[in-house]
Amino acid sequence: MDPTCPSECIYNLIPSDLKEPPQPPRYISIFKATVKDDMQKAKTAMKTMGPAKVEVPSPKDFLKKHSKEKTLPPKKKFDRNMPKKPAVPLKTDHPVMGIQSGKNFINTNAADVIMGVAKKPKPIYVDKRTGDKHDLEPSGLVPKYINKKDYGVTPEYICKRNEEIKKAQEDYDRYIQENLKKAAMKRLSDEEREAVLQGLKKNWEEVHKEFQSLSVFIDSIPKKIRKQRLEEEMKQLEHDIGIIEKHKIIYIANNA
Repeated sequence: MDPTCPSECIYNLIPSDLKEPPQPPRYISIFKATVKDDMQKAKTAMKTMGPAKVEVPSPKDFLKKHSKEKTLPPKKKFDRNMPKKPAVPLKTDHPVMGIQSGKNFINTNAADVIMGVAKKPKPIYVDKRTGDKHDLEPSGLVPKYINKKDYGVTPEYICKRNEEIKKAQEDYDRYIQENLKKAAMKRLSDEEREAVLQGLKKNWEEVHKEFQSLSVFIDSIPKKIRKQRLEEEMKQLEHDIGIIEKHKIIYIANNA
């Protein structure tokens, strides 16, 4: 009997359910925890725009006036008698000869370069796409004018002009007062001005009420004449009310 073939049995003719083989366990990397910690650290570092903990400045350390201005060195008394240069050596004076130095200049220069402070780059600006470079300080782009002593101070010519305008206004007011006195003009008080204004408004209301009572159809000459007269009166009253409201001080002729 062939071992590869099933044995002849009647039970083999009955269809049987196929059993699915069990799935193998899911693959889990042994480096998963390490990678997760690294990603979490990287994300946490990018959450802020700077250091995580920054000391908050104290309200007492506020920027004070003239705190950033440069202070000049103290003045020294100038002495004209003090010699500026050493005296010229005489013909009899001979220089000292044969002096040699044991200094190693190569090592000294190398130490100066290593220990020296790096030179700051010169500020420049580029104004073309080809990369043309120019000095930034003399270009006018640096706001150096704020360091001037007269920064924020009104110029002298403006102060002078303001004084001239003020003086001219005073002279004009004085001239007007003199002319008013000569012409014997009387100033209208606030109570009288308010009474005149209220009377004009009351007259305007009466004329306006009379204008509203006109008929809709103006079909005769007397109606047209009456309408024109009322419109002229209303326009004149509105003009007078506007003048009185615009001017607080009003002078009238003193006929008494």
